[in-house]
Amino acid sequence: MPANKHDLMALLVRHVGSENGMSAEQLGRQLDTETRHVRALITELRLDGVAVCGHPREGYFIAATPEDLERTCNFLRSRAMHSLTLESALRRVPLTELLGQMRLRT
Repeated sequence: MPANKHDLMALLVRHVGSENGMSAEQLGRQLDTETRHVRALITELRLDGVAVCGHPREGYFIAATPEDLERTCNFLRSRAMHSLTLESALRRVPLTELLGQMRLRT
């Protein structure tokens, strides 16, 4: 049976704080699964509200401090904005207009 988010969480609870991060490859070896599956499981945990932090230089870990969580949120926002900038260039639409199109109706 493939690894699930509970298996990953059981492993990550031993990796709290950025100094204890593990790469997706290392986690995959520990869980006997592919890196892509590890990333999907990390997404599941994050959607469940688990503070799984990560950065290419630090690996994945559970936040030990509010600063850990803030750095990860800033990194994710930066990646998202980069992707949106690329989309705006491909669509030849100013980023501000693209972002305006993304607003939810209230």
